Amino acid sequence: MTLSVDFHTHTFASPDSLTTPKRIVDILRSGKLDRVVITDHNTIAGAQAVHKIDPEHVIIGEEIMTTRGEILAAYVTDEVPAGLSPQDAIHRLKDQGAFISVSHPFDRLRNGTWKLEDLLEITPLVDAIETFNARCMFSLDNTRAAVFARQHHLPATAGSDSHAAIEIGRAVVELPLFDGPDDLRNVIGQGRVRGKLSPPWIHFASRYASLRKKVV
Repeated sequence: MTLSVDFHTHTFASPDSLTTPKRIVDILRSGKLDRVVITDHNTIAGAQAVHKIDPEHVIIGEEIMTTRGEILAAYVTDEVPAGLSPQDAIHRLKDQGAFISVSHPFDRLRNGTWKLEDLLEITPLVDAIETFNARCMFSLDNTRAAVFARQHHLPATAGSDSHAAIEIGRAVVELPLFDGPDDLRNVIGQGRVRGKLSPPWIHFASRYASLRKKVV
């Protein structure tokens, strides 16, 4: 059996998200996607809310802003705060057995972009690199991540980085059946990445959501 997994999805817990837990579950139960890793910014509250509704298809994760760049984790049980060094954040994730990757490492338009020397420091400590992020505005940034992963013998993850329901599943990894973080580490090297970039207008939609929430 092969599973299609979106490793990077946001919910209402992210300030610029237009996605509710119910909408995510509806998409999963429609058969469009087999698994989704909910990775809100610096919180697992949204992931826990969706997982409570559909524990079979939802994996609790987190996107963590460190002092050097963003880390993406799956199977997170204890929330990791923002503002830690990458090494400290990774240590906390390893203590709980989480699967650890690096989100959009070379996206030139993100706050969480990594400098090469910082990324090289943590490369031996992570399980994978996100090589396709559907919200990257420049495909070359994804290509650079894929090249880096190959050069350093790291498996690839991919995700929609969705903030709206329409984006969920735009980027996935097709994987053999797995159950838990250790199983995921065992099969991730067999994954096949597929996806397409989100249209530019989607960024304006999430920016509108963020501004609207501040006003409300």
